[in-house]
Order: sequence, then C-alpha cells, then structure tokens
Amino acid sequence: MERRTIGATALAVGAVGLGCMPMNWAYSASRQRGDESLRAVHRALDLGVSLLDTADMYGPFTNELLLGRVLKERRSEAFVSTKVGLLVGEQHIVANGRPGYVKRACDASLRRLQTDVIDLYQLHRADPEIPVEETWGAMAELVRAGKVRALGLCAVGARSARRPGARLHDATVRQLERVQQVFPVSAVEAELSVWSPEALRTLLPWCASRGVGFLAAMPLGNGYLTGTLTPGQGFEPEDLRARHPRFTAEMMAANQPIVATLRRVAARHGDGVTAAQVALAWVLAQGRHVVPVPGTKRERWVTQNAGAARLRLTERDLAELRGLPPAQGSWE
Repeated sequence: MERRTIGATALAVGAVGLGCMPMNWAYSASRQRGDESLRAVHRALDLGVSLLDTADMYGPFTNELLLGRVLKERRSEAFVSTKVGLLVGEQHIVANGRPGYVKRACDASLRRLQTDVIDLYQLHRADPEIPVEETWGAMAELVRAGKVRALGLCAVGARSARRPGARLHDATVRQLERVQQVFPVSAVEAELSVWSPEALRTLLPWCASRGVGFLAAMPLGNGYLTGTLTPGQGFEPEDLRARHPRFTAEMMAANQPIVATLRRVAARHGDGVTAAQVALAWVLAQGRHVVPVPGTKRERWVTQNAGAARLRLTERDLAELRGLPPAQGSWE
C-alpha cells in the first residue's frame, strides 16, 4: 500500500488506516464479536493498513485490550494511535486533563496494548478545568520518557459551544496554536468526508502549512456513504446513529442523492469499485498529509477500504463530488 507521513518527524503509515472503535464501542452491540474483530485487524496489517486507531475510553478499555492481542504478535507491522483525556461513567463522559492522570493513563494503555511505546498519543478532549498547556506538557514528558513517539489532538466536537458566528473548527485551531507553543503537534484527528467537508476550510490548511498530519475520522459518514444502509432500518439503542439527526428515516432518505453520486462515480471506474471506495479516494485526494481512518470490525470491509488507496479520481470525478448538495440533518 502507498505510504504517507504524519508530522514533521515523518512517521510513515499506510495511506488508509483502521478505526477500531466499532469493534466494541458505540455501534450495534449484538454484532460485536471478538474473534471477527481480531481477524479484521490481522487482515488490515496483511494489506499494509498499519495505522490502528483506538482510545482508552472505547469499551472502556476493551478496545485497547483487543488490539493488544494482535500487537503481542505483530507490533513491528503496526502504527498504534490511542487517546487520553475522557473518562466514561454510567451515564456520562467527562474530561480529565490533569497531568498525573495523563501519565497514569498512558502506563495503563501501554499495559493493555502489550507494547512499550505508543506511536501517536492523542488528546481526546481538553479538560475545561485544566489549562490545555499543562495537559500537553504532561504528554510531552511521556515523549521524552520514551513511552510515546508523537502527539496529536482530536478536534473539538461539533456539538461543543462555539462563539456566535465562529466556524466549526475555530476552537480547535485556537487549542492547536496554544499547545504548539509547548510541544510540536504531529497530527490532528477530525471528521472529514464528502458529506462533512468543514475541515477543508480552516483545519486542513492549518495542518498543511505546518507539516502536521491529518487523520480523517468518519470518512464513510458512520457507514451511510457506503450505500449499505436503508432509510428507516433503525438502529440498536446503544448505537450512536440512533441519536444522530442524519440517521432519522427522513434525513437518510433526503441524503440519498449523495450516495447516488458516489455510485455513479464508482461505475465509471469499472466493476468492483464501490461507493465507499470513492468516498475514501475523495478524502485521500485532499492532500498527501491526509490519512482516512474508516472504522469497521469486518474483514470484508477492511479489504474493500484498503482498495481505495489504488483508486485515482479524475478531475471530472472531483468536480462532480464538489457539486454534491449539502447533507441534511446536523447536530447543530
């Protein structure tokens, strides 16, 4: 697979990554099977999909434990990205950016992952009670201690409070400017897809101008852009899509023209090319510093997603995708 680099330290990864969250967190619990997920991770590494993206909160903790079973055997083939800063309670999630907690959390992640170093350690969310510089400083100490190779920041969520008139990623850029003064940012992770292109306006250019890698989360629109979901199909109660405005029956039907366009572009590239691969190829076309991280727990989709790295969209394709209607349904 084509390789891409993350950050000024030129950390090399496969052009397409693997988001591990769906294996045991946030999606249909009845379809989560450990053995199937393990096979998916092994398949990813076989194909050169080296970036494995997880977090201590996924499960919580069980996602890292699952990956640890693979890393115990194949650590040299993987690029491990995990996250810190969020604690999961019974009915809520809270931020914790206290330096002491960050250091303890890193040690715990290392044990679960069965490795002695994390390639990319990301701040999941800044703690509003702690200056982000203090949290980032503690993370930088982990780099100096040899427990972490590079640091990343996850974008502020779409539903977070914003100043009137501010653009979606303004708050994230402000955080980035602050932490960059403490220790270099190697990567930023934020949503980017044909139906959520907001990062193109400010966040992606910020990364490109500073040699910072960009990990595109949800590049397949939580599965919608694959064209495999049916409007009105319903989701299990714990599935995040059960509460997402874009996944009501009405909005899924309204956004079908987006999927139809992806399928039309795919058809021009021959049999076997899918809407999902076109969606991922669009993300890959946004810059050499961009790595899409589609989440899945199935070998079949891992294989399909990896194939997107070989798909080259034409100018006609890109123009058609630029002309897509805005997605309907939003958190805001």
